[in-house]
Amino acid sequence: MRIIFCNRYVPPDLSATSQLLSDLAAHLAAQGVQVILLGSRQRYDDASADLPVSEVIDGYTVHRVGSSSRGRDALAGRALAYLDYLRDVKRALAQLLQPGDLVVAMTDPPLLGAAIDGVVARKGARCVQWLQDLFPEVAEGVFGRGLRLPAAPLHWQRNRSLRRSERVVVISQDMAARIAALGVPRERITVIENWTDDVAIRPLPREANPLRDAWGLQGKFVVGYSGNLGRAHDWRTMLEVATRLRDREDIRFVLIGGGRGLRDFSEAAQARGLANVQLQPYQPRGALAHSLALPDLHWLSLRPALEGCIFPSKWYGILAAGRPSLFIGDPEGEIARRLREAGCGFAVAPGRVDAAQGFIERLASDPGEAAAMGERARAHLANGLHRDSALNRWSSLVGDLRVAASSKHD
Repeated sequence: MRIIFCNRYVPPDLSATSQLLSDLAAHLAAQGVQVILLGSRQRYDDASADLPVSEVIDGYTVHRVGSSSRGRDALAGRALAYLDYLRDVKRALAQLLQPGDLVVAMTDPPLLGAAIDGVVARKGARCVQWLQDLFPEVAEGVFGRGLRLPAAPLHWQRNRSLRRSERVVVISQDMAARIAALGVPRERITVIENWTDDVAIRPLPREANPLRDAWGLQGKFVVGYSGNLGRAHDWRTMLEVATRLRDREDIRFVLIGGGRGLRDFSEAAQARGLANVQLQPYQPRGALAHSLALPDLHWLSLRPALEGCIFPSKWYGILAAGRPSLFIGDPEGEIARRLREAGCGFAVAPGRVDAAQGFIERLASDPGEAAAMGERARAHLANGLHRDSALNRWSSLVGDLRVAASSKHD
């Protein structure tokens, strides 16, 4: 049984889903599974990239189709890039698939599973959908429920494809509940949370981190953001906090990554003359051990309307680095609940500038409390959230599907 993973971004790209695929594909290939990744020739942070059409990495094969080089920021350009990839991946699957293959469809572009389930079925293969987010719910949460009626056909098509899938893999319990409410039988829903490289990424003392010297942050309390900052995230609350703390010489705000929100944050910070805000580009995977350990406090965000539709994978890197979190989102949502249960963070609603500022100043003035929360963060990772645990769950799932396929042919 071959396993073909479909996602727009594949290794050596640095995006979160690409890194997940890199780990999982290498893990399964080491167990003797024939793994193929079917992606585009772009990079997440470089739409003009022209990656090789085919190559072998760590025992698995990567095939890339020639999707559009349009940028990611303009909605029209992004939509056309999505359509290009959907067209090209369907053509590739029609040529590549063999009876008995297992196709795992991720969610970049949105509705990928719904778009390819027809060709998968016609070729005698089976489809698993690995949901990183829920679309069109995400679009409705970002742009308003006015999209609900126009998006009704997309809901119908997506729901039908989920019900027909061999298995639906989701990344959080709240997402599992949403999928079950759509009529997918519970026994076909599997929760496998995302992960990070918790072997390479470990707690690191301030003085041992070379980035503090390189970026001029020695002796500072660093509030950091890592990864994509986009339409699903609130950044205005933290901008107001940074503005209020502009005269605190001991506190710095460092944003590492990309996305529309990060650029908007940067432009607003420059317009306000905020010298306490620093931006850095995405870091290579080998540098994450230093970049994730750089902040004394990480902040992460999710619009309250998107609870259960997205779960921020950056949280696992924060846990691995042994750092506390400040979550800006729904104080009663899954992320906030888990931070409270683990005792490794604090949640505030968007716009609650006083509360966010107070938590930052509290930790900045009490290194012991910050360190204790960081220790609890790392300890929480051992509660079934480390990389090996997630990869072993995938191995078990693949084994179950292999057995089920053999039973059908007996």
